[in-house]
Amino acid sequence: MMTKSVAIVDYGAGNLLSVRRAFEKVGATVALASRFGDIMDADYLVLPGVGAFRDGMAGLRQNGLDEAVLRFADAGKPLLGICLGMQMLASESEEFGSHNGLDLIPGKVRAIPAAGRDGPLHKIPFIGWARLNASYPGAFEGSPLAGLGEDSFVYLVHSFHVEPEDARNASATYDYDGIKVTAAIQKANIFGCQFHPEKSGPVGLHILRSFLES
Repeated sequence: MMTKSVAIVDYGAGNLLSVRRAFEKVGATVALASRFGDIMDADYLVLPGVGAFRDGMAGLRQNGLDEAVLRFADAGKPLLGICLGMQMLASESEEFGSHNGLDLIPGKVRAIPAAGRDGPLHKIPFIGWARLNASYPGAFEGSPLAGLGEDSFVYLVHSFHVEPEDARNASATYDYDGIKVTAAIQKANIFGCQFHPEKSGPVGLHILRSFLES
């Protein structure tokens, strides 16, 4: 079987080493990409990230990597956004003002509600494990989430989440005190996960393998 070539976008705002190791564990050949050509030559592209939306987009634009990511996605090749990388796939974010994103999956990045459905305040950011729920029947099909069981838990650290314009672009959510929080989004060849697959054990590795089969 031919080894899959994965490029991880290096724009100064990601936990690159753990993502790289996770993809290598599932059999991919991985390289860090900080130039336009490095991104376009890859079979699969990963946009990681931690921190604030504004800073992440500034890092991408500084070296023209935003245009490279857009070109890669437009070519129909598989693109995965992780954590902040998922949020940057959206149209805009309300974190620390209004900031434009890549607009690959139309929607807004909004704060997780400060209180649960019944009123009491809960901890923000959300830090810990949560069970993935399909946003609608069949939402996992045709995505890297396909084949996951009902008790699939993933690890998250975040204060904001994506609210897609088209609800069917939200493939997974998790429940936080009665509030549905977006955990994964997808549109055609573009997939994003708010959680960290590289920190989510066997479930995360399953998702990365499935992404390489997309």
